[in-house]
Amino acid sequence: MAADTALNHPNAVCVFCGSASGNSPAYIEAAQRAGRAIARSGACLVYGGGRVGLMGAVADAALGVGGRVVGVMPKALVDREIAHASLTELHQVADMHERKAKMSEMAAAFLVLPGGAGTLEEAFEQWTWAQIGVHAKPLGFLNVEGYFDPLLSMVDAMVRKGFVAKPYRDALIVSDSPEEILRGFANYVAPGRKTYEPVRTGGAALAREPARLKPIDKNRRD
Repeated sequence: MAADTALNHPNAVCVFCGSASGNSPAYIEAAQRAGRAIARSGACLVYGGGRVGLMGAVADAALGVGGRVVGVMPKALVDREIAHASLTELHQVADMHERKAKMSEMAAAFLVLPGGAGTLEEAFEQWTWAQIGVHAKPLGFLNVEGYFDPLLSMVDAMVRKGFVAKPYRDALIVSDSPEEILRGFANYVAPGRKTYEPVRTGGAALAREPARLKPIDKNRRD
């Protein structure tokens, strides 16, 4: 089965990253370093299956030192010929939702490299799932040249303003060193499942009886 390589390895690391290379050589270099670090740790690298941008760089680097690399890509993208042709395994799935579910299923940890909206969406979904107890897997950000500083500032604001509990911010592993993040994965202790504040019933808006819809008069003419 195509999933065996990752599912049978307790240390499979899923990498979320851009299909673009960015405008600094530092991004490609960091992706290559991350790919080599994951492979040399003995972990299987799971990612989106592409051969372009940082996706291609991280996969090539891991393969180049003998690592196992498993890609997961929707068939529509495979048909556009952006799939990596030299992976250990490539899963073709129906759509983006199945892709994310498969990658999450395979992974023991998640590493986020610089990328765009899709990368952030994937990362925040896993962070949310960790908070509500869907899984207890670590999430790390490879903060290349401060790329994620604005995002982390926003997360800190969420904590200050009462929308995210501090233990979930503290659970994020942030470093410019992939080796340090992998060590963080090995020592990770998940925070408890998110709890919810009690429902407030004192406010007029919540105490008010819900509005009732009136039946439609089919014979009415306005």
